[in-house]
Amino acid sequence: MMDVVDKYELSHHGVYPIAFDRRWHCGAHLVPTMQTEPVRAIADGKVIAYLVSQKPVTDGQRNSDGSDDLNSTTGFVLLKHTTETGEGRSITFYSLYMHLLDLDGIRTKVGPLPNNLPDVGSSTVLPKWLENPTNGVKVPQNLKVYRKDILGYYGACHGQPHLHFEIFMTEADFTAWFEQPGHAIQLGNENPTTPASKDYWGNSYFVIPGGQTFVSAPPGQVGAAATYFPALQAGTLDADSKLYVEAYFHRGQRYTRSWVEKDGTVTLLTPSAIRDAYANYEYEMFARATALYPQCPSDGYEMLRFGRILRDSPKLSAADQKTWVSVTFETGKQGYIDISQNAIQKLSDADFPFHTGWQKIDEGNTPFSEDGMCDYDELRKIVAVVEEAETPDERMGPGYAQEGKLAAYIETHAEVRQKLRGFVCHAPSEWDASGNEARYQRLNDPDGFFGKRKDIDPEGYTKFIEFLQKFQFLDKTPLGTDKRFWFFHPLAFVRHFRRCGWLSRVELAQLLPSYTADKSNGNWNWNPVSIVGADPVLSNTSSAFQRRIELNKAFRKYGITSLVRTACFMGNATQETQWFQKFSENSPFWYKPWDGRGFLQLTHASNYIRYWDFSGIDTALQAKSVLEQRTIQANNNRPVVNGKKTMYDPTNSLSDASTQISALIVNRRNKTTDPFEAADSAGAYWAWSGAARGADDYYQTPGSTMRSLSTAQGNRYFYENLAFGKVAGTVNTGFPSSSYSSIWGIQARFLAFANAQVVLFDLTSFKLADGSQSLLPEGYVRREAW
Repeated sequence: MMDVVDKYELSHHGVYPIAFDRRWHCGAHLVPTMQTEPVRAIADGKVIAYLVSQKPVTDGQRNSDGSDDLNSTTGFVLLKHTTETGEGRSITFYSLYMHLLDLDGIRTKVGPLPNNLPDVGSSTVLPKWLENPTNGVKVPQNLKVYRKDILGYYGACHGQPHLHFEIFMTEADFTAWFEQPGHAIQLGNENPTTPASKDYWGNSYFVIPGGQTFVSAPPGQVGAAATYFPALQAGTLDADSKLYVEAYFHRGQRYTRSWVEKDGTVTLLTPSAIRDAYANYEYEMFARATALYPQCPSDGYEMLRFGRILRDSPKLSAADQKTWVSVTFETGKQGYIDISQNAIQKLSDADFPFHTGWQKIDEGNTPFSEDGMCDYDELRKIVAVVEEAETPDERMGPGYAQEGKLAAYIETHAEVRQKLRGFVCHAPSEWDASGNEARYQRLNDPDGFFGKRKDIDPEGYTKFIEFLQKFQFLDKTPLGTDKRFWFFHPLAFVRHFRRCGWLSRVELAQLLPSYTADKSNGNWNWNPVSIVGADPVLSNTSSAFQRRIELNKAFRKYGITSLVRTACFMGNATQETQWFQKFSENSPFWYKPWDGRGFLQLTHASNYIRYWDFSGIDTALQAKSVLEQRTIQANNNRPVVNGKKTMYDPTNSLSDASTQISALIVNRRNKTTDPFEAADSAGAYWAWSGAARGADDYYQTPGSTMRSLSTAQGNRYFYENLAFGKVAGTVNTGFPSSSYSSIWGIQARFLAFANAQVVLFDLTSFKLADGSQSLLPEGYVRREAW
């Protein structure tokens, strides 16, 4: 989605973070291709302040008939967002949607508002609280919105149609997240080190010092293990260089990009990402880990995924953690290097690596002076180039026209535009009227913008300030005045944090559908799904909290991080656990006592044993240990005869393999319900079963077919999807069956998948009973989870 939204960023005005007059401009200007495209909330949040206007205001321009040109819209919505990004990591930030279209404009350009607007927001219509003019700034109490809720439509300023979009953090919130003890982010650090914390999300990055050697094939790999390493090239990195490598997985393949730093200059070696020579790397990673790390394939899997082991108490020794991966170390040359070396630093997007463009702009290195004038050489140069290209008449034109020339220059210089996107700026808000005099006074100096125009526009500066104050609102909000905030390029912020994927309690709750279908005595019922008193994931008890943590870690470890994969997993896991109520079963079925445990209800002896082997557990030794413990317990409880305890003799059982396994079940199957085992076993099954490949097929077959059910509550509907059906078959039967009749609870799984699509995906389309298309499934009821 962000590739599409990036194209909405204007090329002729509204540059982040600099305005036409070389002062802070801490937002981006966006215009979609259609006026009817709504402005939507980027995340769940609370409304801090908003303003709805009936009609536009004028910036002082006149129409040809002498009337005021009503060319600027003052409507806005300010949202506060708080969510989780990892274990013990909660982030708070704000999003601002400025210059929203006035009500008259909505009726003229979009159409009349429907009658009986809903009290709460939705992705299909404006909420009731935005249908009438507010006659000033409103500061509501506990007014909530969900991601994708419509907030309005883009308006204009100075007659230029656009939405001004900002994302910022308060100083306290910035410190709490970026400088949290034990989790401090190395933002802008040119010599980053592997973080002590286990925070990890997004792509991996490896910092390789000069002098490192690359080989054409890793040493010591023989037989089947050698097949994982197609021959590459050998070489050595210059001693005075440093190599930065980005690694990520996409639809089963592994990709890398490389930069080399020499003499303080960082140069991209790979204009396009390079696909690993070993095809289907991620799809085959479970088998690769099993072959290369027999002592504990689970730890090896993490080495292959992250370059380090993130789980607590790893079983692999340092010597056994060697992880050879392919990277481009010179233009056109790829070789293998062991990234487990301590000399190689291991990072992720959670660390905001500096070589990807992130730079902290604060008091220590700010390009702006106290009054907000930009002194950054690169930007001063840009302004100078633009000014020198102006004619005398153009130089006397309105400020926003000069801003357009500045933006147009930056638009044609990609390297400057990309650098600006990485700026994280410590600055005052332009919506705070208390800073107007200090911020803008220089414009009225003799050599300032308005000072040079005194003879043709003597009231220009006064009118400029009066016009600006029509939009300023911070003094009426809890944020207050005389503050500085930390601003991000809003599209860069969204793109970056979209890689996180960590699900909070509220987000997990939303992934439970409000209704589901089940069959009883041959009849279909349409029943509400309740989460009241739900164990296990959605409450804030310690055990439930730990389940959420471990589920998120399993998603991270096993690559269940794309929106499609997450939706496919949750479409199955919610049904398998009976809506997060049940993490173990005592089944009457043929596979008893190997009955279901965990988020995907692991069953059958072969699956349990495969998981234990993957985890580095010796099944036979574990069985013997369990039997010994049972013997002690049994002996403690034996009856006393003639003053002596009768003793339990385990000899026969110990020699009986089936009894050993049965004994192992007694202990181990229950452990599979604890938070780590419940999540990790599900992730491991997802990896070895090929469920990820099935989920990725969604990109080829995204469409769904509407099906109806005749229930006691009337006709109800669900949506079959071919790719998800493959995943459901894989999870429930062990292979991607297209015979849905063999998949337990398939209708409920399809319902849960459709719900997950609505919650997670950016754009959805469902056919309704009347033949029309909608963003929402027929009869959809959103779960109000907070």
